[in-house]
Amino acid sequence: MAVTMMDAAELKRQKKRAAISSVVGTTIEWYDFFLYGTMAALVFPQLFFPQGDSYVALMQSFTTFALGFIARPVGAAIFGHFGDRIGRKATLVATLLLMGLATALIGLMPTYEQIGLWAPVLVTVLRLIQGIGVGGEWGGAILIAMEWEEGKRRGLMASLPQMGVPFGLLSSSLVTTLMLAAGGDSFYAWGWRVPFLISFLLIAVGLYIRLKVLESPLFQEAMKKQETSKMPVGEVLVKHPREILWSALARVIENGSFYIFVTFIVSYGTTFLGMEKSIFVNVTIIAAIMNALSIVYSGHLSDRWGRRRVYMTGTILLMLWAFPYYWLVNTKSVGLIFLATVVAMLFHGMLYGPQAAMIAENFPTRLRYSGASLGYQLASIIAGGPAPLVSTWLLHKYGSATAISFYIVVMGLISLAGVKMLQDRARQAIE
Repeated sequence: MAVTMMDAAELKRQKKRAAISSVVGTTIEWYDFFLYGTMAALVFPQLFFPQGDSYVALMQSFTTFALGFIARPVGAAIFGHFGDRIGRKATLVATLLLMGLATALIGLMPTYEQIGLWAPVLVTVLRLIQGIGVGGEWGGAILIAMEWEEGKRRGLMASLPQMGVPFGLLSSSLVTTLMLAAGGDSFYAWGWRVPFLISFLLIAVGLYIRLKVLESPLFQEAMKKQETSKMPVGEVLVKHPREILWSALARVIENGSFYIFVTFIVSYGTTFLGMEKSIFVNVTIIAAIMNALSIVYSGHLSDRWGRRRVYMTGTILLMLWAFPYYWLVNTKSVGLIFLATVVAMLFHGMLYGPQAAMIAENFPTRLRYSGASLGYQLASIIAGGPAPLVSTWLLHKYGSATAISFYIVVMGLISLAGVKMLQDRARQAIE
């Protein structure tokens, strides 16, 4: 294999570059994606949707948020095809450009008052493009890191790009907090645009780093042996439909609860509890740091204890925390709100850390980008995308967060069934 032809120093250097590029790239992608979610809760109902019932405006805003998730499997199919046909590296460059440009253009968007119904239409289109970009990003990022590791640390290596999620959340929350503080009353006028326009700079940084990475050795070997698939998406759907389905179901509580804890909670705290929005944005900053630490440590644990054991433990803990989480938040105590969110994100990290390797190891190299991407992103349609929307509806119908806690528990039961069906290949050769 190509990796065996390198000396130890060069191999170490390439592994390091692969890890850094995947973390930086996914951080940028998720910064873009989460920024929309934060603004969908904070300002988009007022800026891009007809004035009137605040509940209706919020539901419309979260609907466009959900559409980004519906587009993610489309991105998984498009970029999964090219990732398994021409390589991980080239595909990752394309996803970065697509995502970054769509985000930056949102920062230039006229509001509803300026162009009427074209405002929500154009924002929706850009959100769909965001979804396509991030849908193709995940598979390539975790593979470019994991496929450089042939030893016993695949779980750890694959968990590194997973940290792009909390890092993206952290950076988007920090920038939003700074603009809320600096912009004051001007935040609704122009301050909200600045975080989106920063994406122009992030594109340049991401491209510089990604272009320095070599293609993964496993894919190089597949190309050398002419083992790549001509129609990887079609082939993986025919040969591995169950693995795709189980991967999607395993992700339900991880994906759905995450957007309840970091996106829906902003609108819950400001509209239902009547607290300052900056409190809940700040909460996500500390929670994101804890989430990142939990992700990488859980990825490491999965190499020792197995993927499923760590994943199922995290799922059960997250289900148990669903009720105490809202009990603490409803006290309106800032300290207890911080505690509730930090613990929730620690448990979430126990799922997200081993998840990448667990899903990717269920597919062969020639179909891995397509299969892992589809399994991962299909969960966004039934879990992450609808979660803020369903939570808003449950709160409106029942007037209590208890219904949302039961919703989280149901998602957990689905995930336990899904992960039970996946193969745990932590101690097996990657092929």
